[in-house]
Amino acid sequence: MSKIIINADIKKGEINKNIYGNFAEHLGRCIYGGFWVGKDSDIPNVNGIRKDVVEALRELKIPVLRWPGGCFAEEYHWMDGVGDYEKRPKIINVHWGGTVENNHFGTHEFLELCEMLGAQPYICGNVSSGEVREMKEWVEYMTFDGLSPMSELRIANGREKPWRVPYFGVGNENWGNGGNMRPEYYGDIFRKYGTYVRNYGDNKVFKIACGPNADDYNWTDKVMKIAGPFMDGLSLHYYTIPGDFFKGKGSATIFDETEWFTTMKKALYMDQLITKHSAIMDKYDPDKRVALIVDEWGTWFDAEPGTNPGFLYQQNTIRDALVAGINFNIFHDHCERVKMANIAQAINVLQAVILTEDSKMILTPTYHVFNMYKVHQDAQLLSFEIKTSDYECSEEKIPKITATASMSSEGKINISFCNLSPLDDEDILCELRGENKTKLKGSILTAENMNDYNSFEEPNKVAPVKIDDVNINNNKFKLLIPKMSVVTVTLE
Repeated sequence: MSKIIINADIKKGEINKNIYGNFAEHLGRCIYGGFWVGKDSDIPNVNGIRKDVVEALRELKIPVLRWPGGCFAEEYHWMDGVGDYEKRPKIINVHWGGTVENNHFGTHEFLELCEMLGAQPYICGNVSSGEVREMKEWVEYMTFDGLSPMSELRIANGREKPWRVPYFGVGNENWGNGGNMRPEYYGDIFRKYGTYVRNYGDNKVFKIACGPNADDYNWTDKVMKIAGPFMDGLSLHYYTIPGDFFKGKGSATIFDETEWFTTMKKALYMDQLITKHSAIMDKYDPDKRVALIVDEWGTWFDAEPGTNPGFLYQQNTIRDALVAGINFNIFHDHCERVKMANIAQAINVLQAVILTEDSKMILTPTYHVFNMYKVHQDAQLLSFEIKTSDYECSEEKIPKITATASMSSEGKINISFCNLSPLDDEDILCELRGENKTKLKGSILTAENMNDYNSFEEPNKVAPVKIDDVNINNNKFKLLIPKMSVVTVTLE
C-alpha cells in the first residue's frame, strides 16, 4: 500500500494555467482538416473553423495556443496569409510531406480561432529565413492601435481593432532546422530580433527565446548568459520516444510491457531536464524572472501504417494518458520556473487531444487527462509527502505512483494520481493535514489493456468513470488506484 500526506496549509506556488497550453502547427491534418475545413464545407463551421473542435477544446479551458510552428514557422512568411484568402499564394510545406498549402488559414483566422477558444495566442516568428523588418511589421500589424502602413493594411483586410498578442517566440529550434545556429550566434540574434518585437499601447509582449533540445545544457548556459536580460521566457523541447528517433520510434498501439516501461521511464526524465536547466537559469536569473516554457512535449511514435509519414499521425492509447499525467505532475512540481507548456499537438498530429476523420471527431485518452487536470489551473500547489512501492520491469524500477495536489481559489483540494504499472492496482492511504474536508468526488481513467484506444468505431472505449463511494473519516480516506490509470479527486 502507498501513502500520501497532503499539507493543505503549506503552499509552494501557483500552478500557471498556461501549463495546459496546446500547439497547432501547419503539419499533416492539424490545421487543414483539423481546425480548418473552409467556409464552404458541409462540416459545421464558423468562417471555416470547425465548431465541434472549438466546443471540445473550450471544455478543456485551453489557456494558450502556439502557432504556426514548429519547424513550419521558420519557412512561414506572414504576408502570404493575409488578405483575400482565395488570392493568397500557394506554398510548399518543405518540412512536413512536401504538400502544397493554400494559405487559407493565416493570421486573421488563427486569431479568430483563439477568440473562439477563449485562448491567448502564442505566435512563433520566423528568424532563420525571415528578416527583422518582417517580424517587426507582423507585431505592428496585429497589435498597433494607431495610424501606420501595417495598421491600415490590417483594417483594409477586415480587422479594425488590433488584437492582443501576449506571447511571441523569436524563432523555433534554431539549433536545428531553424538555422543550425550556435548558441552564441543565436543569443545575439535574439537580442537583435527581440528589440523589434515591440509593445504597442497596452499590448505587452512576453518574448520567448529558443531554448535547448532536451539535454543540451550548453545551449541554455550560453543563451542565458548572452540574452537572459532581454527575454521573458526560454523554451524547452523534449519528446517521449521509447525507440530510436531515426531507426524507429516504436508503434503507438502495438507494444509490449518493456516498451511501456521504457515510455514511462523516459516520461519521468522530464523532471531531470527541468531540474538541470533550471539550475543553469538560476545562475543568471536567481530571481526566476525568466520562465521556462516547455512548448513542445509529448509522445512521438512512428506514423500509423498507411498514412503519410510526413504527417506524423498517431493513435493515442492509455499509455499516452499516463505520459500526460506524469508530465503535468512534473510541471506542477516546478511551478516556480515552468510557466507554460504546449503539448504537441492539438489535432491529428503526435500526442493529439482530438482526432478527426472528415466530419467525425473523437476525444483521445490524452484529452480526458487534460479535462481531469483542468481543476489545477491557477491553483496553489500544496506540499505533500508520498511513499509508494516500485514498478519493476527487466531489472529496472521506477515509482509506481506519481501525484500532485493543489488548492483552488474556492478552497477545494484537488489531488491527482498516476499508476504507472500496467499490471497491478495500488491502494493508497490519503491523509489531509491543515484543512478539514468531508466530501469527495472524482474520476478514474483506465483501460482493460495497455494498448486500448478510442477509434471512430469505438469512440468511448477509454473514457473516465466517476468515483462516488469513498468516505472521509477524520481527514483520512483510502483510494484504489487501478493499474495504468489516472485519477483525480476533489475534496470539499
